[in-house]
Amino acid sequence: MQLEVTGQNVEITQALRAYIAEKCERLERHFDNLISTHWVLRLEKLEHTAEATVHVGGRTNPIHADAMAEDMYAAIDALIDKLDRQVRRHKDKVTDHHRAPNRAAQVG
Repeated sequence: MQLEVTGQNVEITQALRAYIAEKCERLERHFDNLISTHWVLRLEKLEHTAEATVHVGGRTNPIHADAMAEDMYAAIDALIDKLDRQVRRHKDKVTDHHRAPNRAAQVG
């Protein structure tokens, strides 16, 4: 998955980029058809905002979420929780839950 991180009024450090990459592995664990993720981290006065857009294969509209907290790492954690919930919901929609009828049960 391609990962792009930009910051507005925030310097994107290697530690912050590594933390985001580690958290994105959680999304890939649930659904492996993720194409790219674009993160925007911003600082406005005392409020840290993280927002992300995830492009999923086979879906025209990307998944988007945002979160705010007093700490950037807390905002990233809250955002990952929201994205994880949306990715799992999307996976449930595209997964075929109808199982083929059991032939052995019909014969007997």
